[in-house]
Amino acid sequence: MKAKIVTLVIMAITAISCNSNDNQFDATGTFEAVETMVSAEANGAIKELKVEEGQLLQSNETVGYIDTIQLSLKKKQLEAQLKATLSRKPDIASQLAALREDLKQAKREQNRIANLVKADAATKKQYDDAGTQVEVIQKKIVAQQSSLRNTDTSLSDEAVAISAQIAQVNDQLLKSTITNPLSGTVITKFVEANEVVATGKPLYKIADLSTITLRAYISANQLAAIKLGQKVKVYTDTNASDYKEHEGIVEWISNKAEFTPKTIQTKEERANLVYAVKIRVKNDGLLKIGMYGEVKL
Repeated sequence: MKAKIVTLVIMAITAISCNSNDNQFDATGTFEAVETMVSAEANGAIKELKVEEGQLLQSNETVGYIDTIQLSLKKKQLEAQLKATLSRKPDIASQLAALREDLKQAKREQNRIANLVKADAATKKQYDDAGTQVEVIQKKIVAQQSSLRNTDTSLSDEAVAISAQIAQVNDQLLKSTITNPLSGTVITKFVEANEVVATGKPLYKIADLSTITLRAYISANQLAAIKLGQKVKVYTDTNASDYKEHEGIVEWISNKAEFTPKTIQTKEERANLVYAVKIRVKNDGLLKIGMYGEVKL
């Protein structure tokens, strides 16, 4: 009989202890991280992709490239087209030089005839004809100059358009190089080398796991006990009975309530509405996305 009583007492103490452990934390949640989807920025076959799941990548690190043969050929074609266009631009000064020389000659002739008229060695009509010749050449120069400038402007505009196309190809060539945007760990890899991708196709997912966020839920009664920037204690399971302690900082508190997620148990289990909070925790390498964590305010 005494043995039975002792057994019942031990069971009661164990139950109380378990209940105490269940309620020793103020909030429960799961760890998450900001994940960035790296997508293809060009069309074509992936010639190289040096990415593996779990791999640590640095910001601006080149991890592969997409086939650029067609883009390179297009660039060469545009460069040749640009060179041909620029070669057609007129040399306005040289093309007007002959007319300007004719004008000088006509003015000299006009002056010579004017002197002859004064000496009664030439007629007034000869002088008028010489003046008309000067005016005709001047009008030819103005017309030719206008035509050459219009041609020059048109070819310059054409060259600008071709240069813009070359710049577009250069941008596409640059985007054909797969550059990792941020330092972090590769979470998921979606494609392999030699696969054909289109612009926007996800290549891999990366996240900075040096710090990780615990999304936990608290009841309305606990709101007064928490504020932004507050340091809290975060616990994770190490085995069936022990916890590892981490220091966390509250970085976000939701301004509206939501129904308690099915996987979360708050301190007050009867509360139907809870508030989400995000707690930033420095990762020592043991914290993983999706892992459960407990919070002590």
